[in-house]
Amino acid sequence: MLVPFDALQQLPKTTLDNMVKEYLLTQLEDGSFASLDETALQQAIAQCMLALKRGELVVEYSEEQESIAIRPQADTINN
Repeated sequence: MLVPFDALQQLPKTTLDNMVKEYLLTQLEDGSFASLDETALQQAIAQCMLALKRGELVVEYSEEQESIAIRPQADTINN
């Protein structure tokens, strides 16, 4: 199930920031980012938030796996 962006806005800011940071860390493991200092991390968080707002990234909740993750829209099960 995809979580609408408007619903994400109802979460505490720290919760949404932590979800975005977790997503960014998976990108680090994949080699998408060579290194992130604090400034680069804040810029990456802002870029992810914008991508979520635009629908390029989505938050997907899996009841079966009881998990939630940020994914590119093209990679979702509902696509």
